[in-house]
Amino acid sequence: MKINAARLQQHFEAMSLIGKIGETGTCRPAHSKEEKKAFELAATWMKQAGMSTKVDNFGNLIGRLEGSNNQLPVLMMGSHLDSQPYGGRFDGVAGVLCAIEVLMTMKENGIVPQRPIEIISFADEEGWRFNKGLFGSRGMLGKLEEGELNRKDKDGITREQALKEFGCDITKFKESEYAKDSIYCFLELHIEQGPVLDIAQKPIGIVTGISGPLWLTVKLKGQAGHTGSVPMPLRKDALLGAAEIIVALNQIATQEKENPTVGTVATINVFPASRNIIAEEVEFTIDLRDIDMERRHLYERQLMEKIEEITKKNGLTYSIKEDTNSEPRYCADWIKSIIKNNCEKLRLDAPELMSGPFHDALALSYACDYGMIFVRCKDGISHNPLEYSSMEDIALGTEVLFGTVIDILNN
Repeated sequence: MKINAARLQQHFEAMSLIGKIGETGTCRPAHSKEEKKAFELAATWMKQAGMSTKVDNFGNLIGRLEGSNNQLPVLMMGSHLDSQPYGGRFDGVAGVLCAIEVLMTMKENGIVPQRPIEIISFADEEGWRFNKGLFGSRGMLGKLEEGELNRKDKDGITREQALKEFGCDITKFKESEYAKDSIYCFLELHIEQGPVLDIAQKPIGIVTGISGPLWLTVKLKGQAGHTGSVPMPLRKDALLGAAEIIVALNQIATQEKENPTVGTVATINVFPASRNIIAEEVEFTIDLRDIDMERRHLYERQLMEKIEEITKKNGLTYSIKEDTNSEPRYCADWIKSIIKNNCEKLRLDAPELMSGPFHDALALSYACDYGMIFVRCKDGISHNPLEYSSMEDIALGTEVLFGTVIDILNN
């Protein structure tokens, strides 16, 4: 091992105290005081690794190590330090802290890169606070959509307000955007967030690509009435319609058992939410993902037909808002090959696997080649305080990342 595994473990332990919930949980919302504390801590380690640091106007923490030729496009690494509201200690964090350890190891070994290297903790990868993820990585590439700053969290705070409170200047977004071809490639280490590596008893995996997510917000409108007096055949029950759509989504996503398609409804709001009033309005989110875009389009069409059929049967009206729509994005073969070679040097049998969850690498894939390293997580549990990856596995992943960076610099 070239990296310092004990130091890396100390960094994970220190970071886990910020936004800690319960014994092992984490809650660090995007653009929050908890995320700012996490940035401040990570920035101290970036500086120890010889990097300059700043927070840009999208709320990204950026550490930069100058190269001997700063005219060359930057080698970029990173992930995120924001978490789910009921999250774990490793999701996103591993990609930032392991990249910092790589730079610390380079400094200790007197390695001066020819091209500059940047490590970024991207703002709001998770997307739960404002129901739209990958904000920082899309922002720095000039890919934000109309109305994003007006999105509100559950407390009515807009993204614009949150950014201003975080110290960002929304009038200077252009200054924080990256010029075309200024990024050479992007590397992201991440826990798998699934059970494939754990079942195979393999500590490290090589990512082949990221599924394309489709996020929708569906609003159903019916008619309120007394639950004790409105006959069942005369009801326009929005919650009943929502329940039927949720079941239909599950049936559509599982119609071919061997496929990696996933469909989920995880949030639902009911109005007026009284036990003896028929639901008049229901709003819920849909998350549909697949690595095969043609199949995802087919399933989306099937879902739209079901929504039309179910709402008509129940006397409801509906509207659908598209929050996120991305195609699957595949990792660069040349980077996969370098990762594989470094796994073999460490005598690791690293299988190739796709990523169902999206990552900041998805946004970066539109600007440059990218590669991802997965680290095994126990029972495939993530977005949960029970999320766990051993420090031995994380150290192995960091060693693979270190070797990959050195090989890319020498490429």
